[in-house]
Amino acid sequence: MQCSYFDAGVCRSCTLLAVPYDEQLAGKERHCHELLAAYPDLEWLPAVASREGGYRNKVKMVVGGTVEHPRLGILDADGHGVDLQRCGLSGPGLQAALPALAAFITRARLTPYDVPARRGELKYLLLTESPDAELMLRFVLRTDESVPRIRKHLPALLAELPQLQVVSVNLHPQHKAVLEGEQELLLTERSTLTMRINDIALHLRPQSFFQTNTEIAAALYRQGRAWVEELAPASVWDLYSGVGGFALHSAAPARDVVGIETSREAVASAVLSSRQAGLDARFVAGDATAFALTTAAPELVIVNPPRRGIGPDLCAWLDASDVRHVVYSSCKAESLARDLAAMPSLVPRRARVLDMFPQTHHYEVMVLLERDAARAA
Repeated sequence: MQCSYFDAGVCRSCTLLAVPYDEQLAGKERHCHELLAAYPDLEWLPAVASREGGYRNKVKMVVGGTVEHPRLGILDADGHGVDLQRCGLSGPGLQAALPALAAFITRARLTPYDVPARRGELKYLLLTESPDAELMLRFVLRTDESVPRIRKHLPALLAELPQLQVVSVNLHPQHKAVLEGEQELLLTERSTLTMRINDIALHLRPQSFFQTNTEIAAALYRQGRAWVEELAPASVWDLYSGVGGFALHSAAPARDVVGIETSREAVASAVLSSRQAGLDARFVAGDATAFALTTAAPELVIVNPPRRGIGPDLCAWLDASDVRHVVYSSCKAESLARDLAAMPSLVPRRARVLDMFPQTHHYEVMVLLERDAARAA
């Protein structure tokens, strides 16, 4: 993939851009195999490749520059904005919308936040595109001072971008390295973006997390569903369930499926998706480990944790529990390897690398674990 930003040295976020894609994918497989070398009987399924570019369904654009000339992209070493509106990783619908959003910043007089000076209002634009080419936009602001101006000019923006269906403001008053604050102000009648993944419509609320690469997310959920259907458990937990992707793909008649997620916004999204799809799955807002430690174990557990992994307490519970199988979806193979080592009673049987993040060293890996019969006896 060719990138003028990379060639000019303006942005080096895509650390593998100079490496041919086949070599990138082979290197990720090799890296994962090395980390899981302690399991020589592990069956490796073929890796799932991604499109090299245009795969991102969302962009998180730092807003720099000035009201008259805003820059949407990243910050340089001095904390000033670098414009990346034509980033080749972004889906074409996202790229097409960004010039209109830059013009809106000028029209609504939204002052970009100056990080070194700690002044200004608009910190980020967060833009997400659905498989149906609909958009969700979030303005991350320091205060609510400019909200009236956003409301005033929003009808013109919606007329210019009819694919823009959900718009909100996130208030993030602190000066610290986190993307958003707790308070969200919805500015449109619609409150969710519909992500049609495989045969399920997932409803995404503004503060809900969804995978960056829609096609690979769909493959991830198909693999999880295939393993669950093969094993046919009577009960399933989806820990760190997010908007319910794994849980809803696992739902079946006479199967008890429960999703556990700390984000109440994500839980609300999952409940809506389950209800509208007519699927029998329950969702609970809470801590995954705390839930596991106080609830009777199911036959199968799906875990899809953040990069830090599931941690020693949940590992210890799973290792000592009656859970027969675990489906572990990991975005960091190093923490996966550490967690697997802490659960010796559960043996990795199959694994698959899915390239969620082409042009970078990051990838997703799924592992199917089975309780060791000898240890169980």
